[in-house]
Amino acid sequence: MAAKAATTDVYYALFSYLSATSQNSLKMFGFLKKIPIESKSNPVEDTPKKSGWISRLKCGLARTADQMSDLFGRGGKIDDDLYEELETILITADVGMDATRFLLAELRRQVKVQRLTEAVQLKEALAYDLIKLLKPLAQPLETGLHNPCVIMLAGVNGAGKTTSIGKLAKYFQGQGKSVLLAAGDTFRAAAREQLMEWGARNNVTVIAQQSGDAAAVIFDAVQAAQARKIDIVLADTAGRLSTQIHLMEEIKKVKRVIAKALPGAPHEVLLVLDANTGQNALSQVKAFDDALAVTGLILTKLDGTAKGGVIAAIAKAHPIPLRFIGVGEGLDDLRPFVAEDFVAALLGLDE
Repeated sequence: MAAKAATTDVYYALFSYLSATSQNSLKMFGFLKKIPIESKSNPVEDTPKKSGWISRLKCGLARTADQMSDLFGRGGKIDDDLYEELETILITADVGMDATRFLLAELRRQVKVQRLTEAVQLKEALAYDLIKLLKPLAQPLETGLHNPCVIMLAGVNGAGKTTSIGKLAKYFQGQGKSVLLAAGDTFRAAAREQLMEWGARNNVTVIAQQSGDAAAVIFDAVQAAQARKIDIVLADTAGRLSTQIHLMEEIKKVKRVIAKALPGAPHEVLLVLDANTGQNALSQVKAFDDALAVTGLILTKLDGTAKGGVIAAIAKAHPIPLRFIGVGEGLDDLRPFVAEDFVAALLGLDE
């Protein structure tokens, strides 16, 4: 899809989603013209791929979108009952108490200032408030400042780290970059084999050992990448609970060893989160950030069972850039996070 000018504003972004609604209700957003947003296009994506991605994202968030569509589809006036039902939906969608209170307060303020009366107008106002809350998280991953750029992935068991590495390898290859994988999850033999399989599918080298220290494996991988002039190193690590203090200390060691192999590395520390863990994902963000100074997040498994609202909870309580979101098991099912697309899918808005 052709890149849009950087001056494209939120008004037009919302207009494209809400074109089916009345022009009268859209007039309330005239003040949005002053708020610029960055282009949300990706140079390696064309229109058909973009459309397919949006469809998959909508399917993944249908659980919450259906509730929203049912609530606002009834029409009627804005009243206390509508606010109460919306509060329940937001909380059950993993938005969390703090973010829910924040959004409701913003909605009430807009209703008062803009003199809104119809339920459909409240849906539009909610779309605006959610985009404003989530937009700061939509920061693309920059890899061109370092060669190699070393990206370390962490997270709890089962979050999807190894699978995400395979998809990231494909994504970066699509940008014309060379990739090397480091099988740093030495605790789980299946993880090494899984990463080797991803390497074969993407035709990229995997540095691995039958046994040994995770830090040593990644150290070797970084040195190999330097010698071969590889653009990006993706380093897997063993899954661990944030409450396992000794294992958290071990992953800190892995990060220190990477810095010895290449001063300044790792250049990115990505925390992989399972979207189905709800509010527990927020506690994981806090714990791993304290231990590793996390620079970005990957939210996986937005594939039909996840509620999706945890992104709002993170944005309000512990904002860290959300680099990628995943909706399935395919190689192309991991894409950069775009706030406008996500909100449209979450609220069941038209494209």
